[in-house]
Amino acid sequence: MLLPRILTAVIGLPVILAAIHFGGIVYMVFVGCVILLCLYEYSLVLTMGKKPIHTLSLLLFGAIMATVAILGRTSLQSELPDNLYPFAISVVLCGVLFLEVITPKRSWERVCNTLAGIFLIPWSLAHLINLRDIPQYGEYLTLFMMITIWVSDTGAYFSGRFFGRHKLNTEVSPKKTWEGAIGGTLLAIGAAVLMQHLFLPTYMSVKTAIWLGLLVAIIGQVSDLAESVLKRSAGVKDSSSLLPGHGGFLDRFDSYLLLAPLFYYVVLYTL
Repeated sequence: MLLPRILTAVIGLPVILAAIHFGGIVYMVFVGCVILLCLYEYSLVLTMGKKPIHTLSLLLFGAIMATVAILGRTSLQSELPDNLYPFAISVVLCGVLFLEVITPKRSWERVCNTLAGIFLIPWSLAHLINLRDIPQYGEYLTLFMMITIWVSDTGAYFSGRFFGRHKLNTEVSPKKTWEGAIGGTLLAIGAAVLMQHLFLPTYMSVKTAIWLGLLVAIIGQVSDLAESVLKRSAGVKDSSSLLPGHGGFLDRFDSYLLLAPLFYYVVLYTL
């Protein structure tokens, strides 16, 4: 399992780093593809768990929500109508309910599961573009967040593997341990301080980097556990097998569902 994990990372990391570096339309397309793949895997998870989900509504209106969210988080924002967000939300709500009404075996649970995916995944992950578009420092702040969470995940994996004794939450994620969580958090803080020294010495202090590293590690792990709740309720281990050793795209980007919006607004309003 470790070798496929390493090989996938070796192939995938340069792609992600290149997309972050080029920014603009390249990064928009990258984030858009990630959102659509995560929506597809969200549907797979619920379908495998025999949970009601309207896949057509999820993908169709999820794509609309992703498009609006992404365009509203770029330099194009000033050219968009002021009421675009309310209009898009209205289209999504009415569209999902309309398709449910004309679908056999109507289910309110299916409506809720569908809307949860449509609003959670595109809206949250679109904040990755917000962060990248921060003038002058967007690329480095995006690298700061992503590299710190990668170090946190890797540190938690190996700390838990070698030192793990006390289970974090057996009902949600049986393999995660407190030792792994602590190890990942400490390494994340170290990575954050290193990133501050290399790329952001004039933008933030070492103390700020430490607090941001702590924020990334804690919220990233909580977000990961939140996705584990979804998979556990559906009775599946991974969202898919598209990324050998890592599961699926939803498994790899689950940390950003809660982290991307929170990190962006913390940076925007406190730094």
